[in-house]
Amino acid sequence: MRLIRFCKGVMLCGVALFGISASGNNPTPGFTATLADVDSHEAGGNYYCYPWLNQEPPAQTPAPQGYRPFHIEHSGRHGSRWHIGYGNYDKSVALLEKGERNGKLTPLGVKTLEAARKIQAAARGREGELSDNGALQHQGIGRRMARNYPQIFNATTNVNAKSTVVIRSILSMFNGLSGIQSVVPSINIKTDASHGDMWYMNYDDKEAWKSRENADTTVCREFLAHHENHGEYLKKLFNDEKFAKDSIGDALFNPLYNLLVNTQSHSDQPWLVDEIFSIDEIRERWQQRNINWFMHAGNSRLTGNRMPFSQANLLRDIIESTDSAINSTTPSANLRYSHDTIIFPLAVLMEMENFGEEINDLEQLAPNGWHDYLVVPMGANIQIVFYRKDGSHSIDDVLFKALLNEREVTLPFQAVEGPYYRWKDAKEYYTRKIAPYVTDKP
Repeated sequence: MRLIRFCKGVMLCGVALFGISASGNNPTPGFTATLADVDSHEAGGNYYCYPWLNQEPPAQTPAPQGYRPFHIEHSGRHGSRWHIGYGNYDKSVALLEKGERNGKLTPLGVKTLEAARKIQAAARGREGELSDNGALQHQGIGRRMARNYPQIFNATTNVNAKSTVVIRSILSMFNGLSGIQSVVPSINIKTDASHGDMWYMNYDDKEAWKSRENADTTVCREFLAHHENHGEYLKKLFNDEKFAKDSIGDALFNPLYNLLVNTQSHSDQPWLVDEIFSIDEIRERWQQRNINWFMHAGNSRLTGNRMPFSQANLLRDIIESTDSAINSTTPSANLRYSHDTIIFPLAVLMEMENFGEEINDLEQLAPNGWHDYLVVPMGANIQIVFYRKDGSHSIDDVLFKALLNEREVTLPFQAVEGPYYRWKDAKEYYTRKIAPYVTDKP
């Protein structure tokens, strides 16, 4: 995947989930997450460990009477991973070792260096690979899908699973399928990971990239200037303030923060973030990263309102796959495994919750619930579940609901009941919306 830099000093690997709690607890109606609700794990943003690794997601709303599930469309991000590249490991160790050589480390500095060395050694040869927690996340997601929808996942079902050609996504796919097979061992599964599918699985939308690159970055720079790191954490790691300022400076913050916040991706790595960084430092750093997701996926004049449409081809594939399922008598599931840079704009394009709302003031993101970790934690997934009346194959009788990270969400249509909508309405709306941006297979 391409590495994207939007604003100086900030690397991208919400849109608001208005009405959804920022914590791992069940959604609270009418609740909007604010900056004060962001904890140190969530502040990892797209490093945030999938919230349902060790607990159950919210209960789902029963379908309207007379409707049974028959098909599911799934698009998911790979699970927790090792860092892409070794820069975060190597830079952190090198700078802390400079303090060690000069006798300038505090006891916490010594503890941090020891942890960083162990993590660095363990990371060798595992650049960007799926972690143990990442495997468990997708096993759990697959297992819950099969348990929640036995009418879809049974011995008669056709499961079509596809992944991007990146190994962490491929392994996420097979772990997800393992979770399904733990419930339905005899299920029929077809798998693939081909460059031939990347035009919709991981589309390189050059027009969208131009919109982003042509954005006025003045507002970005101004935002970062208001939320910069002041180096307070250095006092906890180094016993000589002048040495820390002259010999370490700003160079340690980003690699060390990234290294440590991603330890939640592993079951055997220590959590030192809260010991080293203050909650203010943590939240300021999170806000810097959060605006990059907005610039990548948000509906904003800053990027010509273009970025969500980078996933027009993917949404069209979902629509066409659903049409085939409606015309079939066999239950089916289409499962796609990709990346955060795909899932986030797809959620915005589908206008989940208030995702389609136009926002042009970066300072309004954090106070109003636009929190990246709610959308693209490790293992992020969108599930679209379809229901119909027994014996009917008419699109007029098809209802659906959408789940973002296994939470039911609202969509821009008139609901039939609870989170359930008419697929006919959605197909017409989305088809018209994406028409100017859909491309043919190269």
